[in-house]
Order: sequence, then structure tokens, then C-alpha cells
Amino acid sequence: MSWILTLMAPILGGLLYGIERKLKARMQSRQGPPLLQPFYDLFKLSDKRPMMIHSFHAAMGIVHFAAAWVALAVLFFGGDLLVAIFFHLLSAALLIVAGYSARSAYSRIGSTRELIAIAALEPVLILSAIGFYLHSGSFEVSAILNAPPSLLPSILGFAALLIALPGLLKKSPFDAAEGHQEIVGGAEIEFSGRFYEAVYTAKWLDMIFVFTLVFLFGGNNLLLGITLAVSAFLTVVFADNATARVRYTDMVRILYSVAFVLAAANLIVGVVL
Repeated sequence: MSWILTLMAPILGGLLYGIERKLKARMQSRQGPPLLQPFYDLFKLSDKRPMMIHSFHAAMGIVHFAAAWVALAVLFFGGDLLVAIFFHLLSAALLIVAGYSARSAYSRIGSTRELIAIAALEPVLILSAIGFYLHSGSFEVSAILNAPPSLLPSILGFAALLIALPGLLKKSPFDAAEGHQEIVGGAEIEFSGRFYEAVYTAKWLDMIFVFTLVFLFGGNNLLLGITLAVSAFLTVVFADNATARVRYTDMVRILYSVAFVLAAANLIVGVVL
């Protein structure tokens, strides 16, 4: 089952992205693209002539995708949650390096904002992992899923992760790293053709990764975990459709003053209780 989930992750992520686009279109009173449009876009990219900036830039995009896939594999095989978060961070760092390696001002500004974003987001993920440890006694995903649900004991940690989700997925109000209105796509702007396919598909894997983290709060209650993941997905879609992008400085302030504080408070409560 773990192998199947890992191999099917890009397909599941593409379907999830297609559902997201349909929901956003309906919220805006539009019909929206077909459910399989993300895959059509992928095939279209494969037919485009790739414009390589340089070999290092292209390689970083491919390894960015590979690291995101490894992060998911660690989760699906029940491995160490901290290792999964490390590979998720590594994936983001590789894209940042790729962005800095290009001469485009938009690419470098996007990389800078992405670097600032992960400095505010990754601590929330680490504190969430520690919260799981306090509840289950282990960082192993398999042990977390065999433990009772951690939603109520770690409700503050769940709230912190929910606040951080738009930033992890580069959605409004925390999509400053891409900022389509001003920096035209951020760190990934110089990728094209088959090389952009890797970056594009990595976004799908990020969606599966973060909603799997939400699923873990359900513990051994499968129905609760699915309910939490679906609810978080709908919340992110609604927030992305209903909110305006904040400045990257405001994003950092909100994440540290709200999400980080909630995650830290969750650990204090967990230790005391």
C-alpha cells in the first residue's frame, strides 16, 4: 500500500489540484477548467521547447521535485516525521538556490521571499512534529497513526498548522513568494518546458504532503483524519479565493505572532498535562 501511494502521489496531487481549480471557479461563478486540466497542462509543457538558463538551474528544478517526492515517501512508509519535514525543507531550499542562480530580478526576489517564508513556516512544522511526539511518544508516522487522535490534546497545534497551510502551499493571503501581480511567479519564473514540469508537479506533491500532516491529527481514527484533511483543503481553497495577498513582511509577522505562538503554546500545554 505504501508503494502504491508513493507511486500514485503525483497523480493524486494532480487530481487534487484539478478539484481545487474547479471549486475556485465555482466560487467565482465560472464553470472552470476540466478536472484533468492539470494533466493536460503537463502534456502541453512536454511539447514546448525547453529554454534552459543553464544546466545547474535545470538540475535544481528536477532535484526539487525528487526531494518533495522523497518527503512524501517517508510519510507513506511510516518513517520519521522529522526526516519528512527535512526533505520538504530541502525541496524548498533547492528551488530557492535555482532562483538565485538565474539572472532574472523576478527570480531572485521570489527566492528571497521564499527564503523568508520558510524561515517563518518551517518552525511551525517542527513544533507540530514535537506536539505529535508528546502525544504518541514517537516521531514515527506509523506510531502516530496507531495512537489515539491528537486533535483535542493538540488543538492549538492544529490551529497553528491550519494558519500556516496557505503559506506552505503559496496561496492567499500568504502567496508573497510568487506574487503574480508584481514578480510574475517568483523563483520558478525562469523554468520552461520539461524543466518546468518538475516544478509544476512538485506543487502537487506539496499539497499531498501538507494535507497528510493534517490527516495525522486523526491518529488511529481514519474517518476523523479524512474529515480533517478534507476540511483543511476546503478552508485553504476558500481562503485563497476570499482573501487578498498580504505583504511578505506582514506574512512573517502574522506567522510568528499567531501560528508560532499557538504551536509553542501547544507544546507547553502538552508538557504540563
